[in-house]
Amino acid sequence: MKLNLDTIVLFVQDVNRLKSFYTTIFGFEILEEYEAEWVLLNAGNAKIGLHKIGAPYLAQIKSGYKFDNNTKIVFEIDEDIHALRQVFLDQDVIMREVNTFDTYDYWLCDGEDPEGNVFQLKQKK
Repeated sequence: MKLNLDTIVLFVQDVNRLKSFYTTIFGFEILEEYEAEWVLLNAGNAKIGLHKIGAPYLAQIKSGYKFDNNTKIVFEIDEDIHALRQVFLDQDVIMREVNTFDTYDYWLCDGEDPEGNVFQLKQKK
């Protein structure tokens, strides 16, 4: 069996807010959109879907709540990770420090989108 990752779907509180974040900060192209309910973004080798969280769950969430989750979206980049981190910081994106491991061939830097979903930038050393 051969599997090919096509799309990662994030269930979100505010589709328009995250659409703006990912199109402005990352420059992702919108492939399809259903007003305030669903957006599909071209993220290179895969797509990212932003799906409005269901009403029964949304009603239980306080304004400004950030989700705790165990998912991280990793984006491999060709440009300088330190410079791109600074570009993101200048746009008020929450970014952690750049780090690596002794036996690992990449620099890594984690950030968060406005709802607390974690992403990682990954640059070959």
